[in-house]
Amino acid sequence: MKSMAANADTVKTKARELIDQLPENATWDDVAYEVAVRRSIEKGLADLDAGRVYTSEALLDSLGLIE
Repeated sequence: MKSMAANADTVKTKARELIDQLPENATWDDVAYEVAVRRSIEKGLADLDAGRVYTSEALLDSLGLIE
């Protein structure tokens, strides 16, 4: 349970830092976009760390685009 609290503090800290970097006239859409980009990057890095990656060639082959 302690790790969940520590993770929440980390997310809150990261969210504050993200918002502090936005211009003063930022909109809610700007905030949502930045959060989505950040989340996508973090998920991609987690996949990379876990070895859940494919080469471009393997992906194209699985889609039947390479003969």
